[in-house]
Amino acid sequence: MLCHAVRAIDDRRESDPMKIINAGLGRTGTTSLKVALERLGYGPCFHMFDIVGDEARLAQWEKIVCDGQSPDWDAVFDGYNSAVDGPPSIYYGEMAKAFPEAKMILTVRDPERWYQSTYDTLYQFVLMNESKRPDPRSMPARIYRVTSTMVWDGLFGGRFSDKEHAIEVFERHNREVVESIDAGRLLVYDVKQGWEPLCEFLGADVPPDPFPHANDTATMREQLARAAGGAP
Repeated sequence: MLCHAVRAIDDRRESDPMKIINAGLGRTGTTSLKVALERLGYGPCFHMFDIVGDEARLAQWEKIVCDGQSPDWDAVFDGYNSAVDGPPSIYYGEMAKAFPEAKMILTVRDPERWYQSTYDTLYQFVLMNESKRPDPRSMPARIYRVTSTMVWDGLFGGRFSDKEHAIEVFERHNREVVESIDAGRLLVYDVKQGWEPLCEFLGADVPPDPFPHANDTATMREQLARAAGGAP
């Protein structure tokens, strides 16, 4: 019975490996891309909110991000066919090597609009935690530790409030993705372009329904307030 179970798991991984990895930073349409990929049959799609809402998965990423544990990427993304947002945008290089057959998508956005959107949403979670520090053992504190280590103190060097610096980091990140990923494997994509370039890249039929628009600023602020343990 055990051998059959192991074979079943192996068969599922062989038939359903990670197919799509998004290297774009948050607030570049990553949630809309998640909905679109699942509509095209590339679900379930991993998103940062999968960590926020799951204590066990949060603990898994604490070990990777905060403790420097070398991950088993197959195990981390077991059950997922695609991945967007953070942490994939930070670990895209390692993931690209771990899943060599996966296609890569870099979601992009006007830098000024990206910064304002990020400041008004994701960065508010940072400010909430800094103004009223939660119990270190609480979910909000643990989420804050992971995101700060990975993004705010990590990628942005603790200087996200410096707009010029943050935009420079954003643009450098995008250049590094383009330079490090084979052009034939990568789609540089603005979700405002809609279904056509995405479907052409994936070899999928264009759905008849409109391209999804998910996680606007108001919705994101509400979700972040809940994650911080407070009201919007």
